[in-house]
Amino acid sequence: MTALLTFFLLLFAGLPIFGVILAGAIVFLQTNDLAVLYDSIPIQFFGSLEINGLLAIPLFLLVGEIMNKAGLTSRLVAVAEVLVGRMTGGLAYANLVTNAMAASILGSAVAQIGVMSKVMIPEMERKGYDRAFSGAVTVSAGLLGPIIPPSMLMIIYGVVAVQPIAPLFIAGVLPGVLIIGALGIVILLTSLLGKGLPSGVGHDLGPRSRILFEGLAPALIPLVVIVGIMAGVMTPTESGAVASIIALVLGFAYRELRLADLGPILLTVALGTATITGLIAAASVLSWALAFQGVPDELVALMSGLTDSPFVFLLLVIFALMVLGMFLESISVLIVVVPLLMPVVTSLGIDPIHFGVVCTVATVMGLVTPPVGPGLYIAMVAADIRMGPLFRATVPFLVAVLLCIVLIAAVPALSTWLPGLTLG
Repeated sequence: MTALLTFFLLLFAGLPIFGVILAGAIVFLQTNDLAVLYDSIPIQFFGSLEINGLLAIPLFLLVGEIMNKAGLTSRLVAVAEVLVGRMTGGLAYANLVTNAMAASILGSAVAQIGVMSKVMIPEMERKGYDRAFSGAVTVSAGLLGPIIPPSMLMIIYGVVAVQPIAPLFIAGVLPGVLIIGALGIVILLTSLLGKGLPSGVGHDLGPRSRILFEGLAPALIPLVVIVGIMAGVMTPTESGAVASIIALVLGFAYRELRLADLGPILLTVALGTATITGLIAAASVLSWALAFQGVPDELVALMSGLTDSPFVFLLLVIFALMVLGMFLESISVLIVVVPLLMPVVTSLGIDPIHFGVVCTVATVMGLVTPPVGPGLYIAMVAADIRMGPLFRATVPFLVAVLLCIVLIAAVPALSTWLPGLTLG
């Protein structure tokens, strides 16, 4: 209890989550008369980073940074407008389609919401869309980032849960398509039953062809990743390296990436990698301390006493992760919680790949849920709108995503069928 109290006190005091986790581990050892284990902390800390799967993190961060700098988003928006722009509410659908395409490259909900808010919210408002609705579509569609492969959260989950990353990547495809469809239905219902949405606009055949030719080139990146992994010719780490090369070539081909940009890009990737791996190392120390004291076994006994139903357990996990996601960044939530829950997952016979998909979707919900909801704050700044109107406009989309999470939890095949089919 003292360690838990210390954890939350330091968290709300503003200490970086890395320090919060490490301090919590040290306090736990001290209060349980395990100070003799202090000398082993460095071994656990650095030993947790000797995992090949961690190499994929800087590679996919590099892909996202390069493509973001290379004008990817504006080209994807143009492609999406060509594909769905003629429909009533076409720009809202274009926002959704753009997010789906960008998700396969950026892989981070926060980064995706930040980029898309700057591009789509002002454009939708100029075309006659309500400002709050524009922000709601952008924020909700940004949740696709960690779900559609390649996904940074899936890599993190694979590392902390000791699961292969390739099937986790493939497992996100069907749930991602399901969520895209659900968000599209909300837009359609808003068009039919709400205040109505502006009419779409068309494009001449010439510009359509040029836009599609130039804008669909980035689709090579997720295609190479998914096909390469499914065909068994590349590991996730190797696919990240190949994707980085393609992104670099496209960046220079678009003439929006210069050699001078590579230094800041690599620095950003290095800082991002250090942050994530530092969190993993600190959380491994905490997990090791808890395991030494038998806390995971006590948690298994507790959960077994509450329910022996895998579905009910997953519902409890979804609720807990959504609450934690309101206060902590998604990566931090996964790193802290997943190692504790894996013994329960095993005891209930839940497929760990299925559990990874459920955890990933549930944690990102907190990004757009008050009182913290960093995704909401990003959109608030971009749209110059208060929290109340933005959140009210976002509620229908969140309900749709929540229903999708429950359906994914109830039907494991949505997560496991495609990896089983393609990877054997």
